Parts: sequence; structure tokens; C-alpha cells
Amino acid sequence: MARFWIGKERDHMESKTKNRKTREQVARMAEKAFGGTTLAVGEDAVRELKEGWFNAAYDVRLSDGREVILKIAPLRDVEVLAYEKNIMETEVASMRLVRENPTIPVPEIYFFDTDLDVCDADYYFMEKLSGDNYEHVKASLAPELQAQIDQQIGVIIREINGFTGTYFGYDGNSDLRGASWKEAFIKIMDAVLADGARKDADFGYPIDEIRATILKHAPSLEAVTTPRLVHWDAWDLNFFVKDGKISGILDFERALWADPLIEAQFRALDLSGGVSESMRGYGKTTFTHEEDARCHLYTLHLGLVMKTECYYRNYDSDFASDMAKQLMVPAMNWLKEN
Repeated sequence: MARFWIGKERDHMESKTKNRKTREQVARMAEKAFGGTTLAVGEDAVRELKEGWFNAAYDVRLSDGREVILKIAPLRDVEVLAYEKNIMETEVASMRLVRENPTIPVPEIYFFDTDLDVCDADYYFMEKLSGDNYEHVKASLAPELQAQIDQQIGVIIREINGFTGTYFGYDGNSDLRGASWKEAFIKIMDAVLADGARKDADFGYPIDEIRATILKHAPSLEAVTTPRLVHWDAWDLNFFVKDGKISGILDFERALWADPLIEAQFRALDLSGGVSESMRGYGKTTFTHEEDARCHLYTLHLGLVMKTECYYRNYDSDFASDMAKQLMVPAMNWLKEN
């Protein structure tokens, strides 16, 4: 269970879900959002942000001097995974919710539009965070400062997990919910396997074997009785830092009501393993056998999602597919042996 540096290859991955727009289209969206305010002069008034894998995103400079971020969902008829249904709506709702806790540095949502009159998909404008993307600058920071920042990440994730819900699963897809975490998680896993089966995905194992392995350890999920808000996608790339502190956290689109151990901070995504600084900041550094079982189920889930995405996104790189295999094989081995 260790932190993971995704690296430059992820930053430039392309996906067919990205719904890019021209400067003129962005101008119309900005005018609607900000009461007729136009774009600033110059080509750099609209600059594409390419780090994400799913949505199109832009740094937008307005004529009144404000700089804001625009995020545009895929077209509504684009084929996505089951859990990705309505995820922009989920993202906006989650960000507005966690802003109720001032210790969570989430940007303000200025405008969210689902009308489809000036854009062919949902979009929103939000506050531009100050500071630098943590993944981009992390290697340049002193180890002691990295440790401090990673611990801050753990604290922020714990605060997010402090919000509780009334059901387990996804806001955007009522089919992937349950009164218990066990019920919801099995539905979520079955949905990913079904998404893969529709594309004849090669998971490296027969689907029946994967499902049997999940059900073998499903009793470990019964210990989770309170639905908690989890970010799920809180890698270094989704944090900003300024003056040695976390200045913001982004990308709540894949948030769900779940077991906090499904968070990225508890995934083993490199060979070093062990206790990370973010785990220390969170306050969770030891695990029972039952918790280990859940963590391996969640690592398998992440690997399955990443592998299945490849068949829906048409990525121009094997990075996600290779990483998925690195996740699934050790997770399956542990779950079958224990």
C-alpha cells in the first residue's frame, strides 16, 4: 500500500471521450456563465489542459482579468462505463458538498450548465487553483517536504470521508447502489465485468473466475456499515501545492458512497509497498486480515476499471492496459491464496 507517481506518459494520453471545443464555442459558454463577459484578447485566452483522461478541460482568461477553469463532459451518446453515468453531475454535487468543510481546499463551482443550448454536453466553470500541480513538481521537492505534503493529503482524504450518506454506491447511477456495501460493491464489480464482456475484454482471467474470487471474499465487506464519501481518484495529479502546503484538490467526478479503504491512498501501485506518508496523515497504517482482503478487492476493482476503459477510450498508449495488469495479477493471486 504505497503512493504512486503516474509519470509523464499519463499526462499525454488521448481518449475519444474528450469533447473539445473551439475558441468561439468557449466564448459563448463563458458569456452565458458570466453574464455576457467576453474572453480576453489573444490566442492564449483559451488553453487546453491535457492531463485528464476523460473530459476536455481549458484554462480560460476573461476580459475582466479573471482566470477560470472550464470542464466539458463527453457527448451524451458517447459509450462510457456503467459507473460513469452522469459523473459530471456527481462531481459538481460532491465538490459543493465538501466545500462545507473549510479544511478541504476544493475550488468553487461558478456555473454548471446542463441545458445543451450553447454546448452539446454538460459543462461547468470553476475557480482556478493557485500553486503547482503536485505530480509535476513533486520530484523537485526535498524529501522532508514531500513527506509533509503527503501527510496533508491523508488528512484531507480523511476529512472527505467524514461526510456520510444514506446508501452505498454512485449518485449518478441508481442501478449501482445498495443498502449495504456488500450489495453495492458486488453490483459495481458485476457492472465492470459486464462492460468488459461487451467489448470482449481480455482480463487475463475468465470472468467466472474473477467473479468467484470476488464472492469468496465478499463477507469481508459486511464490516462496512456506514456509507462515506470517497474521492477514489485522489492521485498526486489531482492535488495542487503552494508554499509547501496543499492548495487544492480536484476531480471528484468518480466519487461514491463507500468504504474509505477504496481510496487511492490505500492502493498498492508500485513495488515498494509498505506504509506511505499519506497513510500516516490519514491515521491508518495497520490492517486486519479482513481489511487486507477488502484492500485487495479494491485493487482488483481498480485494475478491472483501467483495463475496461481501454476498450471504450481507444487510448493511443498501452500505459493504462499495462498498469491494469500490474494491479490485477497480484490482487488475484492474494485473493485466491487467502
